[in-house]
Amino acid sequence: MNAVLLGVVVYVVIQFAVGLLVSRHIADEKDYLLAGRRLGLGLATFTVFATWFGAETVVGSAGNIYSTGLTGDTAEPFAYALCLVLLGLFFAARLWRNNYTTFGDFFEQRYSSGVGRLFVFLVVPAGVLWAAAQVRAFGQVVSVISDVDTNVAITIAAAVVVIYTAAGGLMATAVTDVIQGLALLIGLLVLYFAVVGDIGGFQAGIDMIDPQRLQFFSAPDMTTWQLIESWAIPICGATLAAEAIARILGARSASTARNAAVLGGLLYFTVGLIPVFLGLIGPQLVPGLDDPEQIVPTLARDYLSTFAYIVFTGALISAILSTVDSALLAAGGLVSHNVIVSLRPQIDARGKLLAARTTVVGLGVIAYVLALQSGSVYELIATAVSFGTAGVFICGVIGLFTAVGGRYAAYAALLTGAIVWFIGQYLAGWSTPYIVSLATALLAYLLAALFEQRAAPGHQPTGSRARA
Repeated sequence: MNAVLLGVVVYVVIQFAVGLLVSRHIADEKDYLLAGRRLGLGLATFTVFATWFGAETVVGSAGNIYSTGLTGDTAEPFAYALCLVLLGLFFAARLWRNNYTTFGDFFEQRYSSGVGRLFVFLVVPAGVLWAAAQVRAFGQVVSVISDVDTNVAITIAAAVVVIYTAAGGLMATAVTDVIQGLALLIGLLVLYFAVVGDIGGFQAGIDMIDPQRLQFFSAPDMTTWQLIESWAIPICGATLAAEAIARILGARSASTARNAAVLGGLLYFTVGLIPVFLGLIGPQLVPGLDDPEQIVPTLARDYLSTFAYIVFTGALISAILSTVDSALLAAGGLVSHNVIVSLRPQIDARGKLLAARTTVVGLGVIAYVLALQSGSVYELIATAVSFGTAGVFICGVIGLFTAVGGRYAAYAALLTGAIVWFIGQYLAGWSTPYIVSLATALLAYLLAALFEQRAAPGHQPTGSRARA
């Protein structure tokens, strides 16, 4: 066993032990899904940050900027950081005060139980598929740094994450997220200072960058609408993501929920600038990469000592594990609380906890099976991330801040948004299917709300006169 693999094994064992230790304090569903609403500002901030900061934030954003500079699709990390800040400023405190257990509760209480189940049907596949891709990424990282077969590494990763998430719930993932978040910070900072020290300082790095690569929003191969589309997907599709909302619902107060989301977004933006910087100077340091997403791993291999490389690998593993446990817990909570418990309201507290844990295990097994499949999992993720989120955003914004629309309006928006996006993406070949789905979901919601208003008992059409 080489030193890097040994470091990864020790790191994973620590995560596993912490998760099992925390699980001893889980008494009911509230403890499991909301950590008993005991998350302080530090825990809540780090768990929001670590949930969002996946391996793709490190490798994907750097690779994209390596290819196009800031002129192309730069939603990562900028738009994703912005959506966390928006969640904190406008939604977090309001959601927390409503005493929801999951985001699905909002759809049940504001619209109907049927709408709540439709919401679960639309968003849970995204979480499971996302977890599958991250588990596969774990296997690929381990197989690169060792002789361990990818499928064996995938099996180990899935087992570890599923067990500590199923056992410890939100508190376990929050505590491990602190470890993972710190590992991310340290790993990326070690790489940053190693590269900057070698090239002669930060200013020397800036001087290396072609000024054309620093021009924001000027991609020659993208129309204005396509640029808007690339930012609308993370902002509208992720601002009300179930994974992030699960974290802020576990905060100890409304102000903690708000501040944790804002600080998590700012931390995400700050740390995310490191891969951006490395991607910008990458063509000068490692020109002609066939796969641009290899820029950060290549720099780590070329510039870091063995110990520092172990730290960096731990950072990548952290990004992966924090995303997997968050996705599985959020998806499991939605299925158990908003489907199983909703259909069986007589279930006792012990039964609710068992349902939540069993669901997390079941979804973890599904994610594991998907992770063993080919790279097509990543294509499924691209589909799942956009599918259905247009209607969720419309229902969430209008439903939280106004009394406009009822269950039929929500059904119309959720179904129209999903169907129109699917048609535009796969059948019609539109260049901006998400924007179109967002607009049609809004129109469907408003038209259905108007119908509900006119069909309501006692409604008097405009201009009519009461009889004398």
